[in-house]
Amino acid sequence: MIKSMTGYGIGSQETEKVKYSVEIKSLNSKFLELNLRLPKAVSDKELFLRGECGKLIERGKVNITTNVEYKDQTAKASGINAELLKKYYVQLQDIALELGGSQNSLFELALNMPEVVSSNEEINEEEGEILLNAFYDAVKLFNKFREDEGAILKQDLQTRVEMILSFMSDVEAVEGDRIPLIRERISQYMDQTVGKENVDMNRFEQELIYYIDKLDITEEKVRLRSHCHYFIKALNASDSNGKKLGFISQEMGREINTLGSKANNAEIQQIVVRMKEELEKIKEQLLNVL
Repeated sequence: MIKSMTGYGIGSQETEKVKYSVEIKSLNSKFLELNLRLPKAVSDKELFLRGECGKLIERGKVNITTNVEYKDQTAKASGINAELLKKYYVQLQDIALELGGSQNSLFELALNMPEVVSSNEEINEEEGEILLNAFYDAVKLFNKFREDEGAILKQDLQTRVEMILSFMSDVEAVEGDRIPLIRERISQYMDQTVGKENVDMNRFEQELIYYIDKLDITEEKVRLRSHCHYFIKALNASDSNGKKLGFISQEMGREINTLGSKANNAEIQQIVVRMKEELEKIKEQLLNVL
């Protein structure tokens, strides 16, 4: 079962006090590129979540967005040290008067001074469990999305490989007269340039067999057909084999290129061009296979 590297999933969990939502989005990438940001209250879960992403998501350019909603808004509200704020503000006013400076932004400046604003947000184990449950819910939907996209990719890839196999049949249909025509053409050339009576027929036959053997494409056809069947087998395996399919497609490309270079036949070379077109589309699709 192949999977797409493009995916989307969102999960949420809540209690009477808090609700966590986790959204996962991914695009294709050779490696796992993870962008993960967590609220301070659950920041201790970051390393664990990164490890889980490596196992459950594997590859892709992944963005994980976490949203937290507190039903009691005062539960995590920041506290202001009013006495300290007043002292800072008065001191800043005195300094501004002494130096003749502007007093327009003194309150904002005093509010940002050390220890004026304190947060009640602390590492919370209970919230960490809620976050993890929301994360696993999101991953489940995310992987379902990937599987659905993968099913579409699989159908497209299999269709294109089958088209390459059908082009192989087209090659074989026009291949029958190829060698006799090459033999006849070379014989005519020798007769015209040297004269039939001046040709050592035994030597000529030896050289001709050697030359024609170099043009034989039987091995390339056998290997290409084998690679195509192996590709389909890997496509239908239980695991997603994006990298493996990429390697097989490279081997298919080598055989198609050799087939074209050895063909010495216009019709076969035209069929080879169509094979190459399908193979390029296969390679493009494989960029998005996990």
